[in-house]
Amino acid sequence: MARTDHSFPAGSGSPAAAPAALRGRGAVTNVRHRFQRDDRVQVDDGWSASGLPADFVDAVPDSPADAVAGFAPDADVAARPTVIPILPDTRSAPAAPKTTVTAEEARKILSRNDSPDIPFDVAANPYRGCEHGCVYCYARPTHSYLGYSPGLDFETRLVAKANAVEALRAELARPGYKPSPINIGSATDAYQPIERDWRLTRGMLELALETRHPVTIVTKNALVARDLDLLAALAQQNLVVVYISITTLDAGMARTLEPRAAAPWRRLEAVRSLTDAGVPVGVLVAPVIPFINDESMEHILQEAKAAGAHYASYTVLRLPWEVKTLFEDWLNAHYPDRAQRVLHRIEDLRNGRRNDPNFGSRMRGTGIWADLLRQRFAVATRKLGLNRTRLSLDCSRFVPPAGPGASASLFDSAASGAAGVDAAGAATGVAATPSGSTSVAGDARSAGAGNAAGSANAATDFQSPVGAKASSGVPFPGGLPAVSGAYGRGARQLRAMAAGQLSLFD
Repeated sequence: MARTDHSFPAGSGSPAAAPAALRGRGAVTNVRHRFQRDDRVQVDDGWSASGLPADFVDAVPDSPADAVAGFAPDADVAARPTVIPILPDTRSAPAAPKTTVTAEEARKILSRNDSPDIPFDVAANPYRGCEHGCVYCYARPTHSYLGYSPGLDFETRLVAKANAVEALRAELARPGYKPSPINIGSATDAYQPIERDWRLTRGMLELALETRHPVTIVTKNALVARDLDLLAALAQQNLVVVYISITTLDAGMARTLEPRAAAPWRRLEAVRSLTDAGVPVGVLVAPVIPFINDESMEHILQEAKAAGAHYASYTVLRLPWEVKTLFEDWLNAHYPDRAQRVLHRIEDLRNGRRNDPNFGSRMRGTGIWADLLRQRFAVATRKLGLNRTRLSLDCSRFVPPAGPGASASLFDSAASGAAGVDAAGAATGVAATPSGSTSVAGDARSAGAGNAAGSANAATDFQSPVGAKASSGVPFPGGLPAVSGAYGRGARQLRAMAAGQLSLFD
């Protein structure tokens, strides 16, 4: 193992100068992103030793202290010295950042990767940014491609891909498309709070059930249990696996690490609900942060197994790009007593650096401490009976959907749609199941046509918060708000980052 020199401080930040933490937010500030050409820094111009505005100056009030200082109580006010009172300046206090959502029309929804560290090569993200506010999130740097800060902007200035379902349908309907499990939520959490209103993730699951396409989900929000009906139907056909990320069981720590994610006990309840419904569930102890949550690994695995989880994995904290600064500020704000100790241990795990981007080592780290974590995880999973089998989703059931607008006018009632399925089944030997799906026994192309006819009217329209149909393909009144920089500059890097960085299996 390479020797790490700890003769100099690991970070330039100081706990005394750390920004104050904001209630309900993970990042403590908006950091300057790597594409930003200019920056504004607040500087004291000397008018105020306390840092208050120069016009916030009051005369010395009438008090006995005046006499003590050599001024009579009835002396001329102009002769008295002026002071800057050490009082909180409520006038200049910044307002708490509020969450805003901008709609965009995505040209494509699927992103591909060839990383050997993750078990999926296709991902779909219905949102940009994430309101959960996890300070350690590796996806924060992707907000720089939009011209936003990876700090508070990442968790407050969100973008919803309003046509996510239609874009996914168009890509699945392309000639020559080969199905591979699609991971939903690799560079964002598909079940973050705004999903309650936009319901884009549910629309994508409905499309997956319609086309019998395998999907995987990674989330840390108990909102995933809302879609038990779809997930259970997919699980019956071996088309889904859900991984729930549990970083800590300490609710107080969770409020600072991931302030707007579901509480740890609610995530365990979601694991139990999914397991009871027959959905295969795994747990991610991710990320493991030295001296913060690393001691909880075995306890998390034990509680997850008791809730019904069958699979487990873990990753070590990664600090790419601007996340390094964000995490150091968070440490100085919440754990100033151990900030340098944590950063030094991260360097031990990363060959003396804060981040290791190399395949094979970026997820688990290297060195003696990484080996210790690996052994602890192996012993715990073996004792608990986790990861005894490897789940393989079924890609052979996939039936291509009808293209956008295809045969919509031919089947404008449920009865005609059912008749289309029966006719296709009679012609090709495809038997309709009670759930409305089809069992392929003949030509796959004919079966796809029959399934598309039967489901032409099964698509559900979801109302977005701005009144438009978020998953119906109906344009927004007056057009969608434009988001500059979403594509074009940095498009190649965005596609690479959107692939996700989670090691789901050993």
